[in-house]
Amino acid sequence: MLPQTAPHTLNATGVLISWLQCSGCGAGLENMDCLRLHKKRANKDPLFLTGVTFPSEYPDSRDSLVKLTVYDAKNKSQESGSFLGSATFSIGDLLRAKDGRLTLSLRSSDGVCTAGTAVVSHLKMGEMEEAHHIATDTSSQKCPSACEPADPSCILREDDALTGPVFRNPVCKVYRFQTMDSKWMLVREQMEECTLSFTIPKQLLALYIQEDQSRLQNLEELGELSPHWDNLRKEVVTRYGGIINSYQETLAELEKMSGSFKPSCCKAQKSLEFIPINLHTQRMRVTCPQKTDALYDIITVGAPAAHFQGFKCGGLQRLLSRYETEKKSFSTAYQCIYYSPQHTAKAQEVLSTVSLLQPLITALADQLLQAALEHSSPGLKEALKSLSDKTEHFVHTLKDELVKSALLALHAARPGYVSRSQRQTPVLGQGGDHSHSPVQGLPGHSPTTPATESPVVGNNVGGEDGGSLKHQDSIPHHKEYDEEEWDRVWANVAKCLNCVIAVVDKLLEGGNSKQEAGAEQQLADVITSHNPAGDWREQLSPPVSRLKECVMNVVEKAKRAMTFVLLQEAVCSIPQGFHLQQRRDVVFSQALAALACGFVMKLYAGLQDKDFLRQLHLVGLVAQFESLLSTYSEEIGMLEDMEVGISDLQKVVFRITEAKAEDLGELQPSVCGRRDHFTVEVPLPQVIFQSLPEEIKGGKPLRVFPVLFNVGINEQQTIAERFGDISLQERINQKNFEVLEAYYKTLREKLPLECLPCFQTHADIKELLETLGQNVVTKKRKNVEILWIAGTICRRLNGIRFTSCKSAKDRTSMSVTLEQCSLLRDEHQLSKDFFVRALDCMRREGCRIENVEKNIRCRKYAFNILQLMAFPKCYRPPEGTYGKVDS
Repeated sequence: MLPQTAPHTLNATGVLISWLQCSGCGAGLENMDCLRLHKKRANKDPLFLTGVTFPSEYPDSRDSLVKLTVYDAKNKSQESGSFLGSATFSIGDLLRAKDGRLTLSLRSSDGVCTAGTAVVSHLKMGEMEEAHHIATDTSSQKCPSACEPADPSCILREDDALTGPVFRNPVCKVYRFQTMDSKWMLVREQMEECTLSFTIPKQLLALYIQEDQSRLQNLEELGELSPHWDNLRKEVVTRYGGIINSYQETLAELEKMSGSFKPSCCKAQKSLEFIPINLHTQRMRVTCPQKTDALYDIITVGAPAAHFQGFKCGGLQRLLSRYETEKKSFSTAYQCIYYSPQHTAKAQEVLSTVSLLQPLITALADQLLQAALEHSSPGLKEALKSLSDKTEHFVHTLKDELVKSALLALHAARPGYVSRSQRQTPVLGQGGDHSHSPVQGLPGHSPTTPATESPVVGNNVGGEDGGSLKHQDSIPHHKEYDEEEWDRVWANVAKCLNCVIAVVDKLLEGGNSKQEAGAEQQLADVITSHNPAGDWREQLSPPVSRLKECVMNVVEKAKRAMTFVLLQEAVCSIPQGFHLQQRRDVVFSQALAALACGFVMKLYAGLQDKDFLRQLHLVGLVAQFESLLSTYSEEIGMLEDMEVGISDLQKVVFRITEAKAEDLGELQPSVCGRRDHFTVEVPLPQVIFQSLPEEIKGGKPLRVFPVLFNVGINEQQTIAERFGDISLQERINQKNFEVLEAYYKTLREKLPLECLPCFQTHADIKELLETLGQNVVTKKRKNVEILWIAGTICRRLNGIRFTSCKSAKDRTSMSVTLEQCSLLRDEHQLSKDFFVRALDCMRREGCRIENVEKNIRCRKYAFNILQLMAFPKCYRPPEGTYGKVDS
């Protein structure tokens, strides 16, 4: 008795083939890659190929038995039919058969009558065969054939040692298609999950928590504030505490999970809201006779959006625009200065930069002293150069009016502060000193902004008299506060550096050359006459110590000033701003996980390509996101989220590092940074890392240029185009076309176009851009040519391709399969007679239907016939592959 598993059924021209797997023991056969089952009929219908996969509980061996059953499928849309015949054979019989082909007689149910014959053959993966190896009559071949590898180990994976830690659970489908010259190409689809779906969001959550905890600490270090500002600070601290607790709970839940894939049915699950939906890589390898294999990669992912939070009030783009308008009125109500998003970003940048540079300057100063102790002239020169560069960068960062005005505002928030208007009320109308309002120097106000339009800075003494302040006295002035103090403080850093440089120069000269009188006077308090000429460290220590003290003093003042700016911004954000920050964190997490997945896949594929590596460090890569969302109902909110999330990826750079150990676990990419700037580090094994260009090995940041193009294709888009508003889609496409055009201009200036990939179709990139620009401004319903041209340009520019819809399952599958068949037609001469059949075959039996089953446990695309009537024809799945399902 043969143990049976659930039959696997496939339709092909009225014939339904099913197989049952059988008992057998022994080691697996390394050379058995896949089985092909052929059914030949007298009317010369096309060959039908399919594959057999042996699950782990049924190890394949030479003694394993396979039962082949053939049905007559009256209705191809149903997986049922009348029994025709069956045959049983062993793996050993197949391997011993001449030419690897086994002819079987199909027996009827009574085991007597012969129902026909079937041919079973063994195909080694990657092996190219001529047409006569399959059938003697190739003229009858009208549709593509498909086969599936029998074992995951047979899949040819590029750089398996690299991909193992990042990509897993491969699904592979193999096809043979006829070319226009009547030859055969072998096409392999491979779809994999990506571990970065979970590892990147978990690292981001940890960084968010760390950043918010640091902000809480900075708020505490502001010192004593007036009752008004102290109460506001407490409220902000409470809000941050709530976010931190929420993120810690989410991170704890994610740490319990070990998966690498979030199905579409979980898109609104709270604990998984930071995880991208249905993130997969898909690679198509094409092997043609006497030609080099070609690879085409694409990343599929559900639209980065806050599904758990919902879209009742729209998405991020709309919410942020509304929030910025409301924040101006909040600033007046809370007696704060209104800071524009640019100034808030500047404050975060200053905080981040000084926190990074201060320990670097301290370490370099110590390194300089060590070189002096060793009397090493080369060491002194090298350390001094690095110290000078970092200190100059430090000074340049702090030379900003934002810091100066924020220090003044902070001074006014101290207890007991009395504003100038309160001290000088009797003489407010006298003289011309008050004709020019100091508030014009504050952030958020241009020098020509009328004083009457400026927000009020409150008195801050108990918050009682804020409403009585005049606008022209918005900037606080205090008789005990020197407004020029800040200029002197940061300028002292530069003076101390000059003093260090002068001492080093004197030491390097050996103390023999005479200095000019001015220089000697400047160094008189540093180099005393009783110091021995040879004691370099003792002579260099005083100016270095003063430099470190000045830097520390500046850092403390700058951190307080910028923290107060962010406090005012946070006060104006209560509560909407905190909700928006959480929403933005969620969307960015999903987008970054997808981008990191695409970057790593592209990098691994291009490690041997010198032109690609050159492009990578000279210009960077374009990351083109294709979206199929409609501009109607909830999906318009998803698109608004996605637009902001993709745009925020501009804050991300990549850096290639050398793995610390040979362990595969060390090859997992990592994220560092804060919300205004993140770096993704991608480790490579030592041997591979050493072969990279010096710029990349030196840690040069590698940029990515994200662009988003959207064209809705479903029935909701039909409603939007006829009765609604598609301006969001038009604006997105126009804006990102300009980004793509600017990228091409930069690339052309820095890199010869010969370094880009070669394609069979010789359309010029410039011409493609012109065509894309025309399509972007053309008023045409469901103009999917925008997506096709943008995708083509991305591949020509060696970019990273992404395709998204709501769940990356249904519309995405139609797009990916269409793109793959278009590439086969345009680049590999797929026969025109094969195009539609190849498309239907991929959609019916390829990786994408497997993706659907992974998500909803059903091999049906979530479309109905009415919906499909609104779809462009080339995006419609074959009959029998769609229906009403829970997605």
